Amino acid sequence: MDRMDHLEHLDRHLADELAQVARETIRDELRQQTRKQRRKATLYAASGAVALYAGAAVALAAGLALALVLPGWAAALITAALLGAAAHLLRSAARPAAPGTAHGSVAARAADRDHVPGATPPYPPVPPMP
Repeated sequence: MDRMDHLEHLDRHLADELAQVARETIRDELRQQTRKQRRKATLYAASGAVALYAGAAVALAAGLALALVLPGWAAALITAALLGAAAHLLRSAARPAAPGTAHGSVAARAADRDHVPGATPPYPPVPPMP
């Protein structure tokens, strides 16, 4: 019986050691993947910052070109209005469609296009405007 207790102790020791090796291996692998992802995220952030400055340079060039034929304040105002309109359009394109959007929205047109005749429409019918 004493011999069986000794073997049980060895089995427990071997299982503990195997679990420790597995934990260390997984930890090292996760560290390596984290390092790679951190480097990739840093490069994406740097490219975004450079693109932001490139866009600012293009906006400045457009404003200076307009300033050749208009007063400086008008050129700056027009450039700001164009950038604001572009930002609004991009934000609208990125935002998901709200549940009660009108039929004229992009999502509603896509739903109309994908609608199968005879099937229930994906939204309730809207009465016609008077």
